[in-house]
Amino acid sequence: MSKAKTINIKLIKSGIGRMKRHKLCIKGLGFKKLNQTVTVIDTPSNRGLINKISDMIEIQE
Repeated sequence: MSKAKTINIKLIKSGIGRMKRHKLCIKGLGFKKLNQTVTVIDTPSNRGLINKISDMIEIQE
């Protein structure tokens, strides 16, 4: 079994006042609160969600 590549991302800006699509992207990536760090599998769909809200998140090493 090969290990799936993952990405660590941190939510650094609030979803308050954002478009509904952006809020759904935040929820889809698994964020529940501000400054939370989540690990997601590197898939094209997750990359799309990350690109939509790139100004609100920080990608960590």
